[in-house]
Amino acid sequence: MESALNTKARGRPREFCPEKALAAALRVFWKNGYEGASLVELTEAMGITKPSLYACFGNKEALFRKALDLYERDKLAYVSSALEAPSAREVAERLLHGALRTHCGESDPQGCLGVISMVACTTEAESIREHVIARRASSEAAMVARFERARAEGDLPPHVDPKALAQCVTTVMQGLSVRAQGGASQADQKAVVDAFLAMWPSG
Repeated sequence: MESALNTKARGRPREFCPEKALAAALRVFWKNGYEGASLVELTEAMGITKPSLYACFGNKEALFRKALDLYERDKLAYVSSALEAPSAREVAERLLHGALRTHCGESDPQGCLGVISMVACTTEAESIREHVIARRASSEAAMVARFERARAEGDLPPHVDPKALAQCVTTVMQGLSVRAQGGASQADQKAVVDAFLAMWPSG
């Protein structure tokens, strides 16, 4: 009887916490990008087997999408709050300083998960690249709408193109991510942000 119970216990799938496993997968994707993250490295970091990964999260692409959801919820929460700032300049300031904290800090991997995966993806992972681009476009559209409102309120000069301005902010944020991966110092990164904000168009 005891032997049968032991055999049954050994045959059970190892229990794990899906949230902790997903957080571990996020760090692997964040560090290596989508294509650079192997299933072996993912399962080792998550502390699970490949069958458990497939059973709980689906395939690698589905796991990445869930990790991206977690990333946006926990790491990019500053984006939505930044859009609520009282002025367009403060919106940009909060976004850029949020990017500095998130993508250029010491506790998390350097760079932006979206930028890393979007730039590194080959044609074999085109669906992932398109998915990341679509998410980024949605975020940028919200910024454009906020800057359009700012222009209508007189917070931005009439000649300023809200779409072009939003693209400038996005480009600087992405640049900070790339520079962080290249080893740029916090001081240099902050100097870039300060220089950009110094050129901000006033109403």
